[in-house]
Amino acid sequence: MSEPLSRIPTGMRYYSGAEARLRRSIENSLVTIFDGWSYEEITTPTLDYYSLFEHGMGSLQAHHAFRFTDMDGSMLAIRPDVTSLVARAAATLFAERKRPLRLCYVAPVFRQQPQSRAEWRRESTQIGGELIGANGSAADMEVLAIVCEVLERLDLDRHCSITLNDVEVFHGIAEQLNLSANAQNEMRELVDTRNAADLERFLAGYSTPEDSQAFAQLIQLSGKRETLNDARRLIANPRSQLALGRLERLWSVIESLQLADRFEIDLGDVSRLDYYTGLTFKIYVKGAGARVGSGGRYDGLTASFGRAEPAVGFVLELDSLTEVLLARAYEPALVGSSSVEAAQLTGSDLSDLFANAREKRTLAERVTINLGEGLQ
Repeated sequence: MSEPLSRIPTGMRYYSGAEARLRRSIENSLVTIFDGWSYEEITTPTLDYYSLFEHGMGSLQAHHAFRFTDMDGSMLAIRPDVTSLVARAAATLFAERKRPLRLCYVAPVFRQQPQSRAEWRRESTQIGGELIGANGSAADMEVLAIVCEVLERLDLDRHCSITLNDVEVFHGIAEQLNLSANAQNEMRELVDTRNAADLERFLAGYSTPEDSQAFAQLIQLSGKRETLNDARRLIANPRSQLALGRLERLWSVIESLQLADRFEIDLGDVSRLDYYTGLTFKIYVKGAGARVGSGGRYDGLTASFGRAEPAVGFVLELDSLTEVLLARAYEPALVGSSSVEAAQLTGSDLSDLFANAREKRTLAERVTINLGEGLQ
């Protein structure tokens, strides 16, 4: 059964006019910011082996990819994620390059199923950066500083919230409780949905009632520095304590830069991507129906390609940013000549007409050729 050619598949859409120009302006602004921080742009394949994304994203998230069989019988996928591709390039194409590597990209990603009702798109454009080969708070702070500059450039810094967590807080508790892989996934689902009552009932099978109640309180902890102090009173295992220490060091730098109003600690914000190993963060902007970006540390991802090394990065959703900025009637600082009314050019002599058009274009003027009946 063929579909009407006038229909668009669910989760897809066109962009035109002011919206398309704004998208391009945002892209250009962000690539300029990345260049200012010495990040090199990289373009990745649109198609790749499905197993790559299974290793990178985890099987649950990779399952959302569009998949098909190649002529040799191998399973391919249309890119649902860019970080996995960049990590492979770092470990193979750029294996001999001096570290750290700083790479950025602008790329559409595709998912067979939307991630949620709020994130309904099956094609979305991501703008991201990856810092590979550097560990510690300085590297983590570099990517957060770039995020802050992006939000400032887009005039969203007073309307944003960047939530911070460290996955090792969760992993330390799971290790203390001796949870199996399936039990960890169940616990993460309960944490991610903020279901404190069910989480406490689940934990009762693995710990004392007192510990179950204490762990369940973690998902309700969010705020500034006091959140870390509260967490330390609830968690005693060394692995989680080390993670809280890393968050505290990062928070001290954030405070010293007078950026604390843009950040929040949220220990209940548990990422579903398997490759995160430390810091994780999500970027929210007032007026957006879903988060506009996310990121974190993924020190184990490149090990799939034979060379493990520390890495941290983030991605911003161009579609969500564009919607927010359109609603705010945002005027890009760098829109080229597109904000200027186009010169309407007419004439029956094509040579003269296009000579005139080309002359105006050398002066960066906008032109519209009047394609009337007299032109052939």
